[in-house]
Amino acid sequence: MGVRRGSLVTLRQVPLVILAAGRARRYGGLKQLAPIGVNGEGVIDLVASDAYAAGFNHIVLVINEDTGPAIKSHVEEYWPSSQDVSFAVQEHAYGTVHAVLAAKSLLDPSVPFGVANADDLYGLEAMTKLGEHLRREPTSCLVGYQLDRALVNDLPVSRGVCEIADGKLVSIRERHHVQLTDKGYVANDGQLPRHLEPETPVSMNLWGFQPYVWEAFEQALLEEDASEENEIRLPDVISQLLEGHRFDVLANASRCVGVTHAEDLPLVQADVREQVARGERPARAFSL
Repeated sequence: MGVRRGSLVTLRQVPLVILAAGRARRYGGLKQLAPIGVNGEGVIDLVASDAYAAGFNHIVLVINEDTGPAIKSHVEEYWPSSQDVSFAVQEHAYGTVHAVLAAKSLLDPSVPFGVANADDLYGLEAMTKLGEHLRREPTSCLVGYQLDRALVNDLPVSRGVCEIADGKLVSIRERHHVQLTDKGYVANDGQLPRHLEPETPVSMNLWGFQPYVWEAFEQALLEEDASEENEIRLPDVISQLLEGHRFDVLANASRCVGVTHAEDLPLVQADVREQVARGERPARAFSL
């Protein structure tokens, strides 16, 4: 199921699971490799570069059987051989909970771990906060973003809208067809409120998990009868876990820019160039 480089994971070496098995129907191509970097680096390259720079010592890439070989070939050719990376195959598109479980056999199940998307660029600050929390704190966590810093254009996307109290996650609700209009931010999904404030805290699927979640994820797949028509998503299972477990919300000032639509690509490329110009990231991936 995987290829592994490097030493065994320890408690001081927090791993990161990157979900790269999506089919990217709206983008119309392999968006994980969409060239957003100054030197043509793909999204997944910059996500991994930030993760290693933030202290994540082992990355597990969850891929699918169709596009996975191209991603694996890219990683083996362009990522430094000194980096510790494994590959896990999600054999069926049963949702993000199923995708995370695909990585379990490549991790120490007693060690906290992070989860990120392969098509969202979270920023080095966000990755650093996530890594520090997992190394120091006994709680699970979510890195939160403001809605107005988690969109790149005015095309509709989905976002997990969060309710937060005393620094912890109280609830998370998936909102669909979220976009910026001439009347502000709206979610045209039939839910209320329709209008969302720019400061609305949202999830971009950058999580830190304590080991207890493995049992909950496995149980959810059994109870919900997961299938391609009935995907089991992380926010749904985490909403149930909130009744008995604390999830800290880590605020950060970063923008989260992702490639959802083909029209996003030039905007994300420009954003990355600006990050480099401001000194927020190196001009070349894996150079920190």
